[in-house]
Amino acid sequence: MVALCSLRRLVGQDRARRRTIVKEIAVPAGPNAYNSLWQVRTDAWSTLEECTAQLALAGAQQRPVEQLADTTAEALDVLAPIERYWAFPGMQAVYKMRQLFSTGKYDRCATLVARINRTLATDSYRGHQWNPDAEDDGYEHEPSQPDQASGHVQRPYFEVLIVEDMTEDQEQALREELRRWRRPDDKFLYEIVVVPSFDDAVMAIRLNFRLQACVIRRRFAHRSRYDTSSLRQFVSLLGPEDLMDRPPDERAQVLARALARIRPEVDLYLMTEIAVEDLAGRLSHHFRRIFHTREGSLELHLSILDGIAARYRAPFFSALRSYSHRPTGVFHALPVSHGKSIVNSHWIRDMVDFYGLEIFLAETSATCGGLDSLLEPTGPLREAQQLAAETFGSRQTYFVTNGTSTANKIVVQALVQPGDIVLVDRNCHQSHHYGLMLAGAMVTYLDAYRLNQYSMYGAVPLAEIKSQLLALRRAGKLDRVKMLLLTNCTFDGIVYDVQRVMQECLAIKPDLIFLWDEAWFAFARFHPIYRPRTAMRAARTLAELIRQPDYKTSYDAQTEAIGTIDAADDEVLLSRRLLPDPARARVRVYSTQSTHKTLTSLRQGSMIHVWDQDFSHKVEETFHEAYMTHTSTSPNYQILASLDLGRRQASLEGFELVQKQIENAMRLRDAVDHHPLLSRYMRCLTTKDLIPAEYRPSDIDQPLRSGLPNMIAAWDADEFVLDPSRITIYIGNTGIEGDAFKRSQLMDRYGVQINKTSRNTVLFMTTIGTTRSSVAYLIEVLVTIARELDVQLADMSPTERAGHERAVQRLTAPSAPLPDFSGFHPSFTDGLGLSTREGDVRRAYYLSYQDSYCEYLTPDEVEQRVEAGEQVVSTTYVTPYPPGFPVLVPGQVFSPQILAFMRSLDTPEVHGYRPDLGYRVYVDKALEIAATTRPAPLPDPAGPAAIDPSAPPDPA
Repeated sequence: MVALCSLRRLVGQDRARRRTIVKEIAVPAGPNAYNSLWQVRTDAWSTLEECTAQLALAGAQQRPVEQLADTTAEALDVLAPIERYWAFPGMQAVYKMRQLFSTGKYDRCATLVARINRTLATDSYRGHQWNPDAEDDGYEHEPSQPDQASGHVQRPYFEVLIVEDMTEDQEQALREELRRWRRPDDKFLYEIVVVPSFDDAVMAIRLNFRLQACVIRRRFAHRSRYDTSSLRQFVSLLGPEDLMDRPPDERAQVLARALARIRPEVDLYLMTEIAVEDLAGRLSHHFRRIFHTREGSLELHLSILDGIAARYRAPFFSALRSYSHRPTGVFHALPVSHGKSIVNSHWIRDMVDFYGLEIFLAETSATCGGLDSLLEPTGPLREAQQLAAETFGSRQTYFVTNGTSTANKIVVQALVQPGDIVLVDRNCHQSHHYGLMLAGAMVTYLDAYRLNQYSMYGAVPLAEIKSQLLALRRAGKLDRVKMLLLTNCTFDGIVYDVQRVMQECLAIKPDLIFLWDEAWFAFARFHPIYRPRTAMRAARTLAELIRQPDYKTSYDAQTEAIGTIDAADDEVLLSRRLLPDPARARVRVYSTQSTHKTLTSLRQGSMIHVWDQDFSHKVEETFHEAYMTHTSTSPNYQILASLDLGRRQASLEGFELVQKQIENAMRLRDAVDHHPLLSRYMRCLTTKDLIPAEYRPSDIDQPLRSGLPNMIAAWDADEFVLDPSRITIYIGNTGIEGDAFKRSQLMDRYGVQINKTSRNTVLFMTTIGTTRSSVAYLIEVLVTIARELDVQLADMSPTERAGHERAVQRLTAPSAPLPDFSGFHPSFTDGLGLSTREGDVRRAYYLSYQDSYCEYLTPDEVEQRVEAGEQVVSTTYVTPYPPGFPVLVPGQVFSPQILAFMRSLDTPEVHGYRPDLGYRVYVDKALEIAATTRPAPLPDPAGPAAIDPSAPPDPA
């Protein structure tokens, strides 16, 4: 049970006598640990149940009850402003509790509270009408819904927000009217939550994740009549001050926009008494349906159910399930289809025992008979991808069954032709390096800011991106720049300001294409603070911004101040925020997401999302060919069905699950940093640790811990922000290196699975699958490790203690500086115009297939040659794990910084390096041959011709 002092501060009341009840949880949580109200609510009900139970016992034993009554009143004060935004148990039950408490009927009050808390904990209120005055379990049972054991599934339950200022009698009458329209064959059940004002509607939609639809009526106020001060840290209220001076339909439109910004998935309906025909033409963009109030509620009821059914649909999963239950005769591939090669086997029957029969019944190579082809979808797969596009805010979405590594290669091959220049973060996933190599791109590697203390890179500053674009412009190569490729968020949780990056880059290169690798960020669409920093939302927002009349005025003011972008001085362009020309800019954005990493899908389930204004006439054909190139003709139907279901879940409960994901992360952070033993050996790195101050104009060191409004302020203003669900724990004081800590401590001993480590950090992620119990288990494990360290230190001899202190010193002192990209050898550049960073990785990669062009050098031999002024060139990617980024790529020259960094590593796993032979490098003859076989770039028929190598550089 949470310490009630935390709940008191949420209420904000100054009571004369403040007392606390016994703390019964291992890790007490302060109020700032709460990011979502669901946990405040859950803990408050548990506290209230304990309080009322003790109060009833004290009353029965005729002991003093004043202290317990005081704490019970405080718990009721916590819940009162919260419960008005949920349908269950409803304000009627809250009023009943207060009545029983105030009249001294403590036993009946305790019974009622216990019934409510048990019902909330088990979700058993779903699908039943609950009566707080009932003497039994409180339910007024409708025709029972059989459970799964009897072959039926309980109907899903949701809640509907009604925005209108009503009396209690009017509210109850509407509730009863909608209940009367229920039918036994309805697929869903719902209850309503009625709020009287704009503020209350925003509060409800932000706090109650059960809400799936909202009905806006004409008569609602602006400000709440209730005291909601204790809830302000969980919600940011929106709305113009002059709201009530506007016409009713405009007020409804303003509210609809505010609700859609918070939760775009919620179905919005308008009920009005004026000409609905006129409003339908003007407001249909915001509302799913518009109704006339006098036409009754049946059509509204049916529309609400239909809206949920539209999102609940999983067309490919349903088709596959239906197909699996049909008898078939298989005279094609796949003996395992319908389990036929297994069920009669004498030797592999345990395969069915382990996996179950259903997965084999669903195995088929058929693409007809109700199913579909992934390569040419026309049926349920096409519908499933269209639903995914609606859910993720894209114009097109494509399913990928062999991971985002393949999704990345598909997008790059569809958009990049040999000789195109692509700007990419050097620390991106290896699939990008190989994809760009296969496409024949001229690659410009961008340098991220360095975090030498933790042996990791951050993200690429916008100034670095702009400076490279401007350098290419000076060299006359800007017309060949095709794409900017960045990872958002990074593995360590650094999140870009996506809209600003695209906006400023389009000012310099109006047709630049953006590929955002969101492999670890698919969940972000479903949280209102994360969403603006996702690729698809930023693309839509930017396209809408550029079309607005006010934007043209701002752009004209910029032109008046600095002249045209094409003629402006580089220093001017680097020093100010740029606006693209609305007449030239094209918003062309792609996102690849590993659905299986952060949402629900089987392993390797991924999606490609597209928001490209030129897709249909410039890319569609090449995208199809690239998709055919990299996609199997025998895709895994189970993965496809899981992507379909994962989309359904994200649409209907993504908001709830991501809220809980972040809350669990904050609890883990608090547990580590506030535990007296853990904090001696470990600490969670904060925004201040991972993002330098120059990229954080908000100057907020720990945005979420200081309240949700501060998080919103930081995410609105800062160039980079930190995803709270990524918890990087600094373990330098343990004396155990990160990879060893992961393997020997976490995984081998306790089965705790993590992926990313650095020299002195380990990264933990919470996901929508993380539970409070799993967080508690991790805390137990970390405490156990810290306790064992304490014992070991106490038992160490002086010699052993000195060795331990040296290990701690080695891990806590900065390592050799992380190296920036050193550059390509001139043989692998295009040799055109001014010298710029891009290099031909494909030529450098395939040249090494001729073994006589290569040799092996030990690190000492490489160092000797570099010191002698020679250029030693790598033939391959050299990638140490950790940190997991390529220190060298094909065609890159060795530098003293790279050699110093490699010497400082104590990791045994370095891809591309052989301990027995050393580094594989090019001989001088190979570099001479490469310099004489340099291909000319392909001309762009829609733009300037390829640059003549003999021509002087363009002075622009």
